Amino acid sequence: MSALAAEAGQGWDDVVRLWHEMDWPEGCKVEIIEGIITVAPSPANQHNSIAEMIQRRLYQVIPEDWGVYQTQAVAVPARSGMYIPDLLVAPKAALRGPGHYIPAPMAELVVEITSQSNANHDRIAKCAGYATAGVPLYLLVDRWAAGGPTVTLYGEPSDSVYRVLRAAKFGDQMHLPFPFDLTLDTDEFLLG
Repeated sequence: MSALAAEAGQGWDDVVRLWHEMDWPEGCKVEIIEGIITVAPSPANQHNSIAEMIQRRLYQVIPEDWGVYQTQAVAVPARSGMYIPDLLVAPKAALRGPGHYIPAPMAELVVEITSQSNANHDRIAKCAGYATAGVPLYLLVDRWAAGGPTVTLYGEPSDSVYRVLRAAKFGDQMHLPFPFDLTLDTDEFLLG
């Protein structure tokens, strides 16, 4: 992963303009994390497989006027962030306007699946950013956790902090509460 720091004195709008207007390498994930533009390679096969499993299950329970998106940027200006979660659940109406991102508070659920090169961003900076924005639920699928792969559901955001609602090791079940009321069998994640 590489990073490009914004010049001193550049404001949020300038960094977002740079993020949007640069000619980034095809297939890379380009985000702004704490004011720094980061470029990461495309995810590994197991990463994409887990995202697809979760996405398929989410489509079984979400309302017709919601969507599940894989490449949708969400803005968290209060944390100088422009994140591209691995999965985002939001009302379809949130994406009807012009532009390349939506405000993070429009999300109902974000899912991040860690990659070895950016796991700490997902665990720390993005977790705080999503909480700051008031995203109701954050599901972290941490393939690189120190004690082995885990799944953690965060909720009840307050300021820049979430409460851990549930935590499980790969192989256990993870229940997502209302409005999803969905139980994920994380045993499937081991096969990825």
